[in-house]
Amino acid sequence: MPVSVPLSLLDLARTQPGDRGPADAIARSVEQAQLADTLGYHRVWFAEHHNTRTIISSATALMIQHVAAQTSRIRVGAGGIMLPNHSPLVVAENFGMLETLFPGRIDLGLGRAPGTDMPTVRALRLDGREAERFPTDVVELHGLLSDTSPIPGVEAYPGAGTNVPLYILGSSMFGARLAAQLGLPYAFASHFAPAMLREATYAYRDQFDPSGPLAGTDAAPHLMVAANVIAADDHDTAVEQRRLAEDEWLQGFLGRQRRLGADELAAVRSHPQAQQILGMLDRTVAGSGPEVIAGLEDLIAEVGADELILVNLAPDAAQRRRTLELLAP
Repeated sequence: MPVSVPLSLLDLARTQPGDRGPADAIARSVEQAQLADTLGYHRVWFAEHHNTRTIISSATALMIQHVAAQTSRIRVGAGGIMLPNHSPLVVAENFGMLETLFPGRIDLGLGRAPGTDMPTVRALRLDGREAERFPTDVVELHGLLSDTSPIPGVEAYPGAGTNVPLYILGSSMFGARLAAQLGLPYAFASHFAPAMLREATYAYRDQFDPSGPLAGTDAAPHLMVAANVIAADDHDTAVEQRRLAEDEWLQGFLGRQRRLGADELAAVRSHPQAQQILGMLDRTVAGSGPEVIAGLEDLIAEVGADELILVNLAPDAAQRRRTLELLAP
């Protein structure tokens, strides 16, 4: 039996050891999106990160365009655009263009964090206070994508009238409350920040305002929850794939200057810092196909999710493909 809610994908567009360059990661993203398109997944999202050596989706709108052009049905979008890094007008123009090119297939998830470290924030010509404008910037962006611009004499060309759907992303109470107040869908980033999953998702549902300023007709809460998954034909293969995925996760945090060897990784696993890093992956479901489906159903029941957005964590190419096949809607 398939999972009882729509399944989508968050693609972190990661590089891998042995890649000849970023083009290899981009090709993997296209291949995964094409398979997901064929298998019936609902959407695939890409996230804006900067100055992260292993993630190449920094030019998120271009990544979306590239993938949307090579798929036919699946929705493609941002999960998300870090709105403090951009003016709402430029985002409206970019995503208005995408919606014009691929009508009815584009999503715009919005985050409040810069998606990077402080030196890179300065390189982006930001002063670190832009996040304070996030609520008003969301409202302005919504207006620029609608039929009535909020700025007299300023229109987004293209963008105006495209009504690209907006989603608030978050891992804390702030995003949950804002999405509820505005009447927008909400996506919780439990794939790397699971600590406040229950509190934030419960608050979103309890406080959702169907007459919020950005709510559509007959608006209702729409809760998306992210989870890491690895599915295999047998339990032991999935467990080994999870261990390898955790090793790569540790590499990303502890091996910034050089890659750590297998013995080094095994040695640091028991250290408190490494355990804290691995704790970010607590919402990972790994096992046989039926085991993962059961685990995802438990997550749906726990928080009342309307949709799951999955991060395919399998490090092996064949296992990534098999994960999508075993969990296909």
